[in-house]
Amino acid sequence: MKRREFLEKAGIGSAAVVASGLVTPVEAQGSSSHQHELMTGPLASATVSFGQWQTTPPLDRFPSVSDRTRNQHQLTPGEVTIKAGGSVNFIIAGFHHVVVYGDGTQPSDINTALTVSVSVPPGPPLINDPTNRVYRGLDPSARSGVQDRVEVVHFAERGTYLVICGVLPHFVDGMVGYVKVLP
Repeated sequence: MKRREFLEKAGIGSAAVVASGLVTPVEAQGSSSHQHELMTGPLASATVSFGQWQTTPPLDRFPSVSDRTRNQHQLTPGEVTIKAGGSVNFIIAGFHHVVVYGDGTQPSDINTALTVSVSVPPGPPLINDPTNRVYRGLDPSARSGVQDRVEVVHFAERGTYLVICGVLPHFVDGMVGYVKVLP
């Protein structure tokens, strides 16, 4: 039995094994399905603001007050470009739901009749169209108090991906954007 097989059967994770010096990082990498390819350069990642808090008139959210009516429901920028294997950092401000659809999907392809209720009522329905969906983010209602967060999504294959806010009224109002992934 190889060292790696023994350690896997013993339930010891690859990070702990590498830290212990029992195997090399290359050996540990072979034991998982995660991609560890070094991504560098300007197209390795992009950032999309998924909603923005208004400042006119001034807004005071301290200590943890989030007036949903004071949130801009848009993706900024509306389109980003990365290379295959890169990622997009969705910086989510407020009650929004990141949903990504595969190459070539258009807003008109989304079936808005397919919805699911939020986990913690009250709240508007969330779009639940699984056709060509490649990523669905966290339920924004399950975030007690403050919904602000970051979700980082990896794009392994080239194409033009549709990104929507899965909160039904936000999508209907045009909260959509695109991730263009180059080879």
